[in-house]
Amino acid sequence: MAKIDNLDLIILSELSQDAAISVPKLSKKIKVNSSVVYSRIKRLIKRKLIERFTIEVNSAELGYHVKALTGINMDTKMRDNVIEELFKIAGVSEIAEVTGRFDVLVTMHAKTLDEMHKLLSEKIGRIQGIQSSESFIEMKTRKKPMPFMPE
Repeated sequence: MAKIDNLDLIILSELSQDAAISVPKLSKKIKVNSSVVYSRIKRLIKRKLIERFTIEVNSAELGYHVKALTGINMDTKMRDNVIEELFKIAGVSEIAEVTGRFDVLVTMHAKTLDEMHKLLSEKIGRIQGIQSSESFIEMKTRKKPMPFMPE
């Protein structure tokens, strides 16, 4: 693991909240010279602590009001096929291979509960190799505002 200090953690925290913030605004916010912040960001990128700058899409504003996490158990001999078929489903946004009672956790988005039901029963339920699944509809999400704060 690359050695990082408190300033690196503060910069990572701020950028994780707003990757589009300008270096001058960030410098002013954290009370550090712009040239220092700029060089630190470049170093964090070079050291692969920052992999990319991205956006977070507001799914609800696009009409996708239902989000579900589905835990799936599968025939491990068919793992690659199951994952390939899951990614073919339009509402699937992420698949995480996990430890615990499921083999994978699938994140899905739908416009309505009825649409989510169809995704689960008509799409996921028909994939050969899936042995069982359990779905969790997201009711509310809370995020920790600054996950990389220094100790």
